[in-house]
Amino acid sequence: MRVLVVGASGFLGGVVCRRASDAGWSVVGTYHSGTVAAPGVAARRLDVTDRAAVRALVADVRPDAVVGTPYRYGDWAVTAEGAAHVAVAAAEVGARLVHVSSDALHAGRPEPYADDEPPTPVNAYGAAKAAAETAVRAVDPGAALVRTSLILGEGSKQIQLCREALAGRAALFSDELRCPVDVTDLADAVLELVEGEYAGLLNVAGPDAVSRAELGLLVADRFGLDAAGLKTTTSVAAGLAHPTDVRLDSARAAGLLRTRLRGVRELLAR
Repeated sequence: MRVLVVGASGFLGGVVCRRASDAGWSVVGTYHSGTVAAPGVAARRLDVTDRAAVRALVADVRPDAVVGTPYRYGDWAVTAEGAAHVAVAAAEVGARLVHVSSDALHAGRPEPYADDEPPTPVNAYGAAKAAAETAVRAVDPGAALVRTSLILGEGSKQIQLCREALAGRAALFSDELRCPVDVTDLADAVLELVEGEYAGLLNVAGPDAVSRAELGLLVADRFGLDAAGLKTTTSVAAGLAHPTDVRLDSARAAGLLRTRLRGVRELLAR
C-alpha cells in the first residue's frame, strides 16, 4: 500500500504517517511550514491552496490512497479550498480518499449528532469544514469522511491548553461538550478506512462526553496538578460564536472498525 498523507506535519497527520510506516506501508507525507518527523516517511513540501501544485504532486506520487488532514484555523483557502484540491487530485489518479473533518461544523444541541446529519456551522471555521465536506462528497462520492472531536495524546495542544488553564494563564469553556479521542486510536481508525470501502460520513470519536472544563480537571488528576487554580468561562461570557454541545454518536464506527475508540476517562486514568 502506498499512501499519501496531506498534512503530515500536523499532530494527527504525523501519527497516521508513523502508524502506516510501522505497518510496512510506503508513506509520503506533505508539509508546508512544519516538518515531517515520522521515520521512514518521504517528505514533500506542498501548498494545498495551489491547485496545480497539488495535482502535480499527487500525479507524481501515484498513491493507492490519500489521507487528507490539513487545516488552518481561520484560513478558508487551506481548510475548504485545500480539501477540494486534494479531492480532485486523488480522483484523477484513482486513489482511495479518507478526508478528516470535525465536530466543529455543528452548532450544538442537547442530543448527540448521528453520522449523516447536515452541518449547522456557527462560525467561520465550522463553515470552512462544512464546505470542505461538500467539495469532497461532490468530487468523490466513494470517499470516507471522518468527523472527529478533540484529539488527545502526547504533545496534544488540548492537553497543553488544560495545563495553561490550570496555571491561570487561559480559560476553559464549561458549556462546550465534546467527545475527545486518542490520536493513535483515530489514526488507526483512519488507516482501517483507507483499506476498506466505506463511503460517506462517519463519526469517529470517544464515547465519553466532557466539557473543556471537565477535561481540565481530568488532566489535573492525571498529572497530579492543583485544580484549584483552574480558570473557566462560557462561550457566551467570552462573546464568541462557538459550537456548544456537539457530542458525536460513534456507534456506527464502533461496530464497523476493529480499532477500539477509548473514552477520555480511560485515557487520562492514573
